[in-house]
Order: sequence, then structure tokens, then C-alpha cells
Amino acid sequence: MHSSLDMFQTAHAMARHAAARQAIVAQNIANADTPGYQAQHIQPFKDVFQNAPQTGMRATRPEHVTFADTNAPAAVSVVSTSEPAPNGNTVSIEEEMMNSVAISREHNRALTIYRHTMTILRTSLGRN
Repeated sequence: MHSSLDMFQTAHAMARHAAARQAIVAQNIANADTPGYQAQHIQPFKDVFQNAPQTGMRATRPEHVTFADTNAPAAVSVVSTSEPAPNGNTVSIEEEMMNSVAISREHNRALTIYRHTMTILRTSLGRN
């Protein structure tokens, strides 16, 4: 039932996006001493989905008008433009730690949206 509600889908997309970003940050930190390694980043959720094509009207019954179903764009990994170290590595541990904190906040935001949506749904059904 909850898979058809847009708020649950948005919260799920936000959490998956944050997980993908955190995995890239972990990969960057793991390769901090690898010569020639180029740090990668995935754009924040708001940047990736801000330029996404807007969905039109939804058809929930066959009698409704037809619509074009558009999926959210895939997250794009971008190579960092940081100044390389003498060994060619562009990973900055300080920058990666700051990115990790920001990504953790994005994930917590997604969980908060999910929890509040569940609270609203329970309240509307009369089940506190």
C-alpha cells in the first residue's frame, strides 16, 4: 500500500541517493593514498532531481487521461576538480569528512520524511 504514495517514494529515493553518495565517499577515503587516484563525487539529491523532468498528471484508473511515465534520473558520478597531491591523488580527507557529514544529514532528512509520512498515514486511519 505505501509503495504507491509519492512521499514514501521520495523518501526512499532520497535515502538510496544518500547511500550511493556515502559509498563514493568511503571509496575516496579508502583510496586516499593511492597514487593517481581521482576523487569522485555524486551531486546532492536536490541538484540531481531539481532538473528532472516533471511528471504530468497521474492516471490511477483506466478512465483517466494518459500520461508519460518518467523515471528519476540516475545519479551521475563526477570526478573531483581538487588540486592533486604530488603523487597525483586528488582526495582530500578533510573534504571527504565534510561530505560525509552532509550526506549523513541528507539520509537523516529522508528518514524524518518517512517517519512523518507514516505518522500522518496512521493518524488519518485513526491508528495512533
